[in-house]
Amino acid sequence: MSSSTRPSSTRSLVHTNEFRARARRTQGWGILLLAVAGLLWIWFAVLLVTPYEQSDGGSPCPSLLTSEYVHQEDCVESRDWPGLVALLGGSLPFAVAGAALYTGGSAAHRTADYLAEVIRLDSAGA
Repeated sequence: MSSSTRPSSTRSLVHTNEFRARARRTQGWGILLLAVAGLLWIWFAVLLVTPYEQSDGGSPCPSLLTSEYVHQEDCVESRDWPGLVALLGGSLPFAVAGAALYTGGSAAHRTADYLAEVIRLDSAGA
């Protein structure tokens, strides 16, 4: 490439810095969404291990995971299973989007590092 067609190093440096900043922001959004999914999973786990009361105000029921009364029908029927499943299912979009954003941001950041190294090696050899 001739020097007249080569972009100025200042312009390319600004573009590289903007590219890296976007990659870091994308990674940040991914981490935030993964944290939301993690909080939903923790909430789901807490609901599974804490005792609860029957919906009609009856006797308290032991937790679902630590109970030997798991098959006690009045306790099983009073547990809000659709709500628990919805909580777990609601965390899925946050986890998938967070993983995709974090992966995309990481790939973009590594691409910028690779390109900077290639440019450095090309300029050192010239």
